[in-house]
Amino acid sequence: MTDAPSSPTRSGATDTASATRTPGTAAPATADSADATLQVTDVTVRFAGLTALDQVSFTVEPGSVHAVIGPNGAGKSTCFNVLSGVYRATSGSVRFGGTELTGLAPHRIAALGVARIFQNLALPPRATVADSLMLGRHRLTRAGFLATGLRLPSASREAHRHLERVREIADFVGLADDLDRPAGELPYGKQKLVELARALCMEPKLLLLDEPVAGMTADERRDTAAVVAGVRDSLGISIVLVEHDMGVVMRLADAVTVLDFGKRIAGGTPAEVQDDPAVVQAYLGAPTP
Repeated sequence: MTDAPSSPTRSGATDTASATRTPGTAAPATADSADATLQVTDVTVRFAGLTALDQVSFTVEPGSVHAVIGPNGAGKSTCFNVLSGVYRATSGSVRFGGTELTGLAPHRIAALGVARIFQNLALPPRATVADSLMLGRHRLTRAGFLATGLRLPSASREAHRHLERVREIADFVGLADDLDRPAGELPYGKQKLVELARALCMEPKLLLLDEPVAGMTADERRDTAAVVAGVRDSLGISIVLVEHDMGVVMRLADAVTVLDFGKRIAGGTPAEVQDDPAVVQAYLGAPTP
């Protein structure tokens, strides 16, 4: 793990953010930090005899960035799929606040305030950025189809409130000048920011970020890392991060869980994990005799 910076501390994330730009003034998220602890306990996932996760446990503290890292095939994607309800654990428990998530459908987990961003882009290519972000407000919309179609005053007022919130979040992530542009015409890095903003429009308590800086240029990685740091520091939203860029992980993460062949082999602060012999061996291979 030689590409990690020499001082992998949380202050690095603050330095990254201040070195690029200061996030906007989006209103605080509605997350209640007292109910935002994610507790993963002895989670095992098996597929036809293959054990993808083997009694994995970790805790994500409210308002923190918790990175889940490991070599290819370590079980990171399987872990995310369990957290978001795509996969059901064979055994073990996933609790978010006081709610057991194991066995819940993805839409029910999303309704509890868990939002996920996938590695691959999934934006309507011809929809504007504003329309793409409004999709994130869908679960918060109370006006029915009839009220909206008839443009009743209550529906119009609600639509206006949602649009104002979309503008606030767009400003927060640096997309205020792009709201009227088709999302599919934006540079790759900005398209990833649109997906992050759309997730924030859901007013989540917990964000699951799957390789948020993959495929970006150095400048795009720096800008995106600044936004992620702002989500934690300014909005207090908990984040679970899967990322192969160890520089980004070591700068942003408050805690790290390391997986290898489906097992948790290490955990702790970035500095502790970086120097763990088991982690070095998992990434670099066993030393030559």
